[in-house]
Amino acid sequence: QVQLVESGGGLVQPGGSLRLSCVASGFAFSNYAVSWYRQAPGKERELVAHISSSGGITNYGDSVKGRFTISRDNAKTTVYLQMNSLKPEDTAVYYCNAKVNWIDFWGQGTQVTVSS
Repeated sequence: QVQLVESGGGLVQPGGSLRLSCVASGFAFSNYAVSWYRQAPGKERELVAHISSSGGITNYGDSVKGRFTISRDNAKTTVYLQMNSLKPEDTAVYYCNAKVNWIDFWGQGTQVTVSS
């Protein structure tokens, strides 16, 4: 079955960096785009970044442009989210998403907390 497993979250000070990973299994990973979303307490889930199946096309939410970078390694069936210059407003649970055969699959999420 399709599985997405996120890791790499934690507590970081403002201005710091983290790299999230999402390991995928159960589907032909290299054929599908993958996205990162986040959800802060009391807020709706929002798109953070999106990467095409080949990795050649990426898109970012306005709030993270220039600070976050999405990438993928199809040989490792893994998508990464490099987060730099982190701000307190980046605090959220970050989720990996893949739409496989028109069905949305989500990981369990990883908590990112930006605080001094």
